[in-house]
Amino acid sequence: MIITIEIIPDDDAWFARIKELPGCMTEVDEWDEIRPAIEDAKRLWLEVSLEHGDPIAEPVGVTG
Repeated sequence: MIITIEIIPDDDAWFARIKELPGCMTEVDEWDEIRPAIEDAKRLWLEVSLEHGDPIAEPVGVTG
């Protein structure tokens, strides 16, 4: 799945969201923490969506 990650500096922290997964976001204090925090947020978002039967967007930009 190709995703768009938007990272925004926020005072003394970093805010990140995955545009294709509504509500999937995280914030960290250190730049080094951003990648694992995004992966964790994405995993949790997918788990909760599957548990609740929420729709999950089809992957885009992937060819068979």
